[in-house]
Amino acid sequence: MGSFIINGGNKLEGIVEISGSKNSALPILASTILHGREYIIKNVPDIDDVRRMLEILILLGCSASYENGCCYINTKNLNTYDISDALSKKLRSSIIFLGPMLARNKMAKITYPGGCDIGSRPIDLHLYGLKKLGVDVVEEGEFVLCTADNTHNSDIRLGYPSVGATENIMLFALSVEGTTKIFNAAKEPEILDLQKFLVKCGYKVHGAGTDTITISGDKDISHDETVEYSIISDRIEAGTFMALAAATNSKICIKNADKDHLSNIIKLYKDAGCLIDDVEDYIYIINNDRIKAVNKVVSRPYPGFPTDMQAQLMASLCISDGISFIEETVFENRYKHVNELNKMGANIVVQDNLAIINGVNKLHGDTVNVRDLRGGAALVIAALSAEGKTVVDNIHHVNRGYEKFAFKLQELGADIIEN
Repeated sequence: MGSFIINGGNKLEGIVEISGSKNSALPILASTILHGREYIIKNVPDIDDVRRMLEILILLGCSASYENGCCYINTKNLNTYDISDALSKKLRSSIIFLGPMLARNKMAKITYPGGCDIGSRPIDLHLYGLKKLGVDVVEEGEFVLCTADNTHNSDIRLGYPSVGATENIMLFALSVEGTTKIFNAAKEPEILDLQKFLVKCGYKVHGAGTDTITISGDKDISHDETVEYSIISDRIEAGTFMALAAATNSKICIKNADKDHLSNIIKLYKDAGCLIDDVEDYIYIINNDRIKAVNKVVSRPYPGFPTDMQAQLMASLCISDGISFIEETVFENRYKHVNELNKMGANIVVQDNLAIINGVNKLHGDTVNVRDLRGGAALVIAALSAEGKTVVDNIHHVNRGYEKFAFKLQELGADIIEN
């Protein structure tokens, strides 16, 4: 599954360019099956999750290729409603095909999705929203079979602002005549990006970024021109490099980042003692000493602190000057990196969903195992700040979500080799 071999202790300096957003690319790629046409999707990261999405599109009868940050897709020849291939078990985001497949074919069969093992992440809210729109749902073992023969518009109030459920309901509701409203919708920037793409395709949807999204369905959309769209930059990758600068006493210029999407992360690291400034699409972060401990950080849906940054923050706080607290409220199994950080000399105690991080002077190298994407990024951050050599195993998780991670780190002066 591959390894990073890292000799820690180097101070990093230079410019790193942030790639396109993984969490925007995946739903946008899935949504291309809504209507048979050609698409050119730009600023797409070269990561394993994108490759798997393209493989799924090809299995569905579409043509899909990737070159120099662009995906070239033609969905005119979609020829199946079955997304139950084993590939979907490897990719959590395969579930986002459910809504657009139903919209296109009035039927969809999908395997319960896989991906990182960070909690149960049920799809109940996805199915709840689809049922409210008249979809018939039959669950059979590992499969879900949905049919959409008697659909109707509806108001849908989500019990939790789930990103995936919001996306799936949005995409299916585009095929349902009348107006559908999603209340307590997810407000992440990636939801707004999906809306902008859909509007570019000719659909009528607005409200993304707020609590309420309104979709005006149209069963007879007939726009056939090629759609070109460029996705937003990856706020989690940008936040990861901020955590890296804080942990390694480094000076990093982060290019192509949207500071508005990073406001709570920027504030947190400023409060921890980092010097941060921004000019246009650059964010400059400098840290010259141990960062300060933070009182309590709670992961929450956007605009709260992102759960996808919890592990990286923890890695930087391992060598802070006091005791910090992180509460994980989004996923119940997202502390698998804790034991590996403790192997490197960290002092972290977990009580239910609360992590207590007692800052230490230094971490030391060891052999550690990656269990999920963001936990893997945290172990790389820890290894780069540690004394000695660290072997980070199972890096396929990291390569699912970070483009050319080792190369970007090498360009900043890190001693890292990918095996």
